[in-house]
Amino acid sequence: MGGSRAGPAGGRANGRALDLTNLLLADVQDGIGPFLAIYLLSAQHWHAAAIGVVMSISGIATVLVRTPAGVLIDRLACKREIIVGACAVVACGVALLASLPHFWPVAAAQVAIGGADAVIPPALAAISLGLVGRLGFSGRMGRNQGFNHAGNTVTAILAGFGGTYLAPAAVLWVVAGLAAAGAIATLRIRRTDIDDSVARGCPGPDDEKAAVEPNTGRGSIGRLRHNRTLLIFTACITLFHFANAAMLPLAGEELAHSHPKISSLCMAACIVAAQIVMVPVALLAGRRADAWGRKRLFLAGFAALAIRGLLYTVVRDPIGIVAIQLLDGVGAGLFSVLFFVVVSDITSGSGHTNLAIGATSAAWGLGAACSNTVAGAVAQHLGMQAAFFGLSCCALLAFVLFLVLMPETGPDADPDAGWGSSARPAPDSPVGPLLPATS
Repeated sequence: MGGSRAGPAGGRANGRALDLTNLLLADVQDGIGPFLAIYLLSAQHWHAAAIGVVMSISGIATVLVRTPAGVLIDRLACKREIIVGACAVVACGVALLASLPHFWPVAAAQVAIGGADAVIPPALAAISLGLVGRLGFSGRMGRNQGFNHAGNTVTAILAGFGGTYLAPAAVLWVVAGLAAAGAIATLRIRRTDIDDSVARGCPGPDDEKAAVEPNTGRGSIGRLRHNRTLLIFTACITLFHFANAAMLPLAGEELAHSHPKISSLCMAACIVAAQIVMVPVALLAGRRADAWGRKRLFLAGFAALAIRGLLYTVVRDPIGIVAIQLLDGVGAGLFSVLFFVVVSDITSGSGHTNLAIGATSAAWGLGAACSNTVAGAVAQHLGMQAAFFGLSCCALLAFVLFLVLMPETGPDADPDAGWGSSARPAPDSPVGPLLPATS
């Protein structure tokens, strides 16, 4: 049984705790890939292919853990404690990276960090959904991601200056400290105010138009595989992440080769530039997703990514690379909010929202993991420009597929217009096992 909703004072206290948690856990949950690439290349003298492999190891671990993590988050009420445990794993992992920067210790640390990365974002989303309900979810996720990107900005500044003026491993110790602080902030969210039924996608008191009863059975991939809208969405965002994941690490490697003395500082500037844009974009997406539609905003993100890849093929100087990262702020800012909102739309009433988030995240996580390996190999054999061009083409393909096949899933979607216009087909459609008919 989920906890009761908090009153205004309790709601404000939980909101502030969520804000602080997202601020502190920004780099803890998003990983340290770009800075790790610079650290391994410039300080430990690894070659590009080996860096791509260890970064892919983290991504593969994330892929393997995401679906069971979704099941766990659906079934357990101790969502805060799950985040605290993941923070402890990240802190130990980055300490290992800093202490033993050799292949197998780094690979083991990346497995641990990748597993934690699979747990923290969906657990935070589930807590948010359980606190505010579906009607307030898009706005709350916009606020979550706004603070998340602000935290990334602060961390990037600290890491850039620390890596440049103190030691290359400074960023790793910064992340370890943030993991500990984030765990403390998470425990400030009142567990009794989280409605666990709503947090896993069952109809709540806000869902007056819910057409289905909650399904309290065990989550299963079989319940998701016939949902055509979810499958289309998964394919598009997998291409998005395949195109996106390797771009910034490749830019970091290019900076490390051409400007090794200022590469950490330039990478910090790249991240800060993107994160500064992400904050207002995420807030805007959260506030306007219902009015403007999810599809229109997502298409803008795909377009920004494709243009960014093309620009990387012709721009090589540090100032230009930093400027291009402003487009990353648009694409990633929109995605960070809308991903959770769209999956919640598609699975509303199922009781398996976090399972769907986990399974869908596993798919695009696999795309991101493959991105670093494939792009790293292409860059090594054909050059950086060929790698960037290929990633841009993947983003363009994702844009076209999303434009042609993906329906609008927002509150104004027409439930009678067929699968191409609504994310909620009738109970007797092929989506039936996921959205059972009202008894």
